[in-house]
Amino acid sequence: MAIYMSQFTYTAEAWAALSKNPVDRRDGLRKLFESVGGKLIELYYSFGSHDGVILYEAPDDQSVAAAIIAAIGAGHVRSISTTHLIPVEDMIAALGRAGAMSYSAPKS
Repeated sequence: MAIYMSQFTYTAEAWAALSKNPVDRRDGLRKLFESVGGKLIELYYSFGSHDGVILYEAPDDQSVAAAIIAAIGAGHVRSISTTHLIPVEDMIAALGRAGAMSYSAPKS
């Protein structure tokens, strides 16, 4: 299964609700990703441009899209950015393939 990272930002309303009723959001995320055949690896909160990061496995991009759309549809996420992570072994193999290829840049 592929590994993905989603960085998200909550709405102000979501932060207000969570501060009044603190809950572990991992349980809901675990169920969400399991419903598409995936697995939650971990949820982290963060400082900076995003409020948190979710690491998870999923069988394919369509499954990820379905889970992300469901999460956004709940209305508590203001923005989300998802990245398909590439294992080191796969990148090494891709680099080897790229080294045997050529591509001509456009000329002016």
